[in-house]
Order: sequence, then C-alpha cells, then structure tokens
Amino acid sequence: MSSSAPSDIEKNVHIPSSGGNSSDRNDFASGATEPRGNWTTRFVDSFKRDPNAHVAKPGQVSNPREYDHLAAAEATANSGLAMKLKGRHLQMIAIGGSIGTGLFVTSGAALSTGGPASLVIAFIIIGILMFCTMQALGELAVTFPVAGSFSAYSTRFLDPAWGFAMGWNYAIQWLVVLPLEIVAASITLSFWPGANDTNKAAWVTIFLVVIVTINFFGVRGYGEAEFLFAIIKVIAVIGFIILGIILNCGGGPEGGYIGGRYWQTNNVPADYSGYLLGQPPGSIRSGAFHSGFKGLCSVFVTAAFSFAGTELVGLAAAESANPRRTLPTAIKQVFWRICLFYIVSLTIVSLLVPYGDDRLLGDSSEDAKASPFVIAINNAGIEVLPSVMNVVILIAVLSVGNSSIYGSSRTLAALAEQGQAPRILAYIDRSGRPLVAIIAASSLGLLCYVVAGGQSDANTALNWLYSLSGLSSIFTWGSICLAHIRFRSAWKKQGHSLDELAFRSQVGVYGSWLGFLLNCLVLMAQFWTAAWPIGYGTFTASGIAQNFFLAYLAAPVVILFYIPYKIYYRTPFMKTSNMDLQTGRRELDTPALIEAERVERMQLPRWKRIYKIFC
Repeated sequence: MSSSAPSDIEKNVHIPSSGGNSSDRNDFASGATEPRGNWTTRFVDSFKRDPNAHVAKPGQVSNPREYDHLAAAEATANSGLAMKLKGRHLQMIAIGGSIGTGLFVTSGAALSTGGPASLVIAFIIIGILMFCTMQALGELAVTFPVAGSFSAYSTRFLDPAWGFAMGWNYAIQWLVVLPLEIVAASITLSFWPGANDTNKAAWVTIFLVVIVTINFFGVRGYGEAEFLFAIIKVIAVIGFIILGIILNCGGGPEGGYIGGRYWQTNNVPADYSGYLLGQPPGSIRSGAFHSGFKGLCSVFVTAAFSFAGTELVGLAAAESANPRRTLPTAIKQVFWRICLFYIVSLTIVSLLVPYGDDRLLGDSSEDAKASPFVIAINNAGIEVLPSVMNVVILIAVLSVGNSSIYGSSRTLAALAEQGQAPRILAYIDRSGRPLVAIIAASSLGLLCYVVAGGQSDANTALNWLYSLSGLSSIFTWGSICLAHIRFRSAWKKQGHSLDELAFRSQVGVYGSWLGFLLNCLVLMAQFWTAAWPIGYGTFTASGIAQNFFLAYLAAPVVILFYIPYKIYYRTPFMKTSNMDLQTGRRELDTPALIEAERVERMQLPRWKRIYKIFC
C-alpha cells in the first residue's frame, strides 16, 4: 500500500515508547511540556540536546576492548532522530534521489571509454545488482528501521568490525561527494560564457550555502527539497527520452534518420556536428565497443557511481513516520527507475552520440563542461534546449550534494551511537537533527574551493574525489546482500517464519546471493582494469600506480578500517543463534497487521492487486 495513513488495526496497536519516539520529542519542541516563548527562543532552543534521546553512555561495556553489540543495537534503535518523512518523500527519493553527476555527466566518460554497447551492458549488469540489493535492503529496513541502516546491519548480522568499516566507508563516500558535486556544478555552469567568466569561488559559495541551509531545516526540509528536485529530474529524463526517440527517427530540425549507425564501426555521417570542432568530416570514431572486454570492465565503476545513493531510501527508513507501509512501495519503484531513467535514457544517448566525440567528459579536459545529454541536443541543432538541459543537470548535481550531507551525517551519528565514532557526533537536538554530524559533514564541503585554482585543479580534484566515492558503493551493496543472507538464516534458526515479515524480498535469498556475487565480480573486474589499464604498455610505473589508486582507492580504505578494529576489539563473526532479531522493531503485532492488510488487499480490484505487486 502506498498510503501512509494508519489502518484501523494500526490505531489499536501499542508501539513502545523509546528515546527515538518522535511524538515525545515533537511535543517537547512544540511547547507541550514547557512554554513556547517567542520565535527567537524557540529557534535557539531547537538546537539544544533532545532530553529524550538515548545516546550510548560510557561504561556500557565491562571490558573496553570487548564490543557490546547488544548495546549498539539498542542505541541505533533509540537514536532520537525525527520521524517526519512521508510516503511521497520516500517514493521520490527512491525514484529520482540519486540521479545526478553519474547519469548526466560522467556517463560521457563511460561512453568514451567503452563505447555504446559497453555502456548499456554495464548499466544493465549494475542495474540487476542494484535491484537485488534494494530488495534485500527493503526487507531489512522494514523489519529494523534503525539509525545507520546497512552499516548497523553489518554490525548486527556480520561482524562489528565489518560494520565499523562499512559505516566509515559509507560516511567517507558521502563526505567527499559534497565537494565532488559542487565541483561538478561549477564545471556545469561553465557551459554558459557569462558564468564561465565569473570567479568559481563565488559559485561554490552560493551552492554550499544553499545545500547546508536545506539540511539545517532537518529531515523534513531534506525530504521536501528532494521531492521537488526529483520531480524536476524525472520530468527532464522522460522529456529527453521522448525527444531522443524523435531525433533518432529524423524528426529534429536537422532531420535525417540516425538509427543505430553510431553503433557501427567508423560509419559517422559527414554532417555530424562534430566536424564543427575543426575535425574533417567522417573522422569521428564510432562502433559498438571500444577497447573490447577491458573497455566494458572499465565502465563498471562509472555505472556503480551513477547508482550510488539508491540505498539512501533505506537510510531514511529510521526517519519515516511509517516505514512498514511506505518503504515497500518505494523499494518496488526502484526497478522502474533503473529501467526507465538509466537503461532507456543511456540507450538513447548511445544512439545520438558516437563514443569518439571529443566533447565527452574524459576525452578532453577543456571540454569537461559538456554532458552527453547536452551534446545530443546540440547535434540536433536545437538552440534553446541545451541550456534548459544544463539547468536540469545543475539541479541534479546540487540534489545529490544535498543528499550527501544527509547520508554522511546520519551515518556518522549512527556510528557514534554504536561507540564507533566520537560521541559528540551523536548529538541530537530537539528538532531531531544530528546537529554536530551535519556541521562536520558540511565543513567537508569547503574542499570545493579547490576549483578556484583553475580548470586543471578542478579536474584533478574531480578525479580523486570520484575515485574515492565510486567503488565504495560496491562494498556497501555487497554487505547489504550478505547481511540479508545471514539475517534470513538467523530468522529461520530462531524459529521465525517468513509470514512474520511485513515485506519480503521479491527475489529472496537467491537474489541476494546473485547481488553479492555480482558485487564480487565487479570488484575483480575493476581490480584488473586498475592494475592493467587500457593501453598500460604506454604507461610509466608512476602512471600505472596513480591509475590504480584512482580506480581502486576505496578498497585499501576499507581494509585500513577493518583490520586494526578487528584486532583491537577482537570482534567475533556473528553467529545466527546470537543475532538480535528483536531490538529496533517498531511494531509488536506485525502478524496481525500483515493479515489485516492481506484481507484489505484481496478486496481491491484485480488490476489494482497486480499493480501493487510492481508498485
């Protein structure tokens, strides 16, 4: 059911009070337990610590070198975060929340590196991986809507040391995404000559202030902003798909049927607009594949980066008013986003832009401002739409930057709750905001001022931040799949049945195994292309080393977090019989609620029952 309104049976179910109870906190914040005062007093008081928040206290663990996973589970279940996200927020975060630089900008580098066939195949493979992962995450997040989500699941169902590594891996991923997206936004602005002549430090200041301000409005501000941003991005992508089909069929101002000629080797027509760059007609390279199988493997990390952020809907479950009813719908809609907004749109792009176009990002540093979506419209001779599309790209980039503060601050706060980060980061104010974590995440945005040093510095920063962010998603997704596999094993061993689960993965444990294996294959493929890049025979030793760390930097970061923590705390691999399957479950009468919903669903018309299976 997509509605977030409680059913009759839910109204009669008692949900136990805890430090994370949003009603207690909101009553306090709204003045139900003390005089409201004037607006300045209320504003100042909203930043004070929430008196109902339960933060992990020193002394919970008798042996400081022995990790107390039960106390960690209790802390993440009672974090004090505000539960204000509605169904429409979660649905739009799931549908368009992560559409940004990866799809609109760096997909050009992927097209240039691997060719159109490699681009589409890589995104299909990562899309299958993502679908299986999100189904697993949906089941876990509906059952345990706790702070920290997947990093907390790794701690609870795998190994506290691995949960520590995954939490910091995910936090760092989003911490670097903020300056990354602002750098990308400044590059996007250089599409217009007037903006290109303005000092980039002025633009990054404006972007940073806007993004930080949105996050200081709390989770409701983030949800409303992402709702608006996602609608704009979804409309733009659908519009581009329709326009692309028309242009491919010869309906543009320039006319001429294109079809699949750019998938054919060296068959670019003489009237292709690329010759306006000073290249002789017919010199633009084309073809289905570029650099063979290694070219395909090289695209995986770009595809992974493009899908990064899809899992944010699971992180937002802890701040959802009713995740049991709203989250399943959002999870199911991920499938349509993968198919429509990624696979279809990039297939259209590959039909309109040959991989040899030197304007693609990664082919020429001075043309880094160009997006394959903008190039495709430019090639059709449409004068106004490229600027409109560039505005959409700018909004998408800033949207992901907005999500980066949300993702990193919530993860840092959850790590602090579990005793895996400085405790000050677990500070939750009376509005339910992890205030110190938001400030810490926002301060990393100051790295974006590197763009003031010039275009070369901007591209260098873009490449290194991109390398640290891209591959870390693979570790996160693999851990989600493995945590789901272990959870199902513990669920069965401790005497529970699948009928007790409010939401079950549509692909089950087999889907999680497939997702986990695909994640491992992507890691191996990326290691191969990182250690032996395309054309590595022409590289110097230092060039190969630099290329390896640019492509595989996240792996040593994860290892450096995992091994020392594992050795120091001597954390055990969690046994199924010892896993905590109760803490964090908001509803005690889930089987009765599920049965009531089943009866309600059976009363719906047949077409609507079928619709609910997929949406």
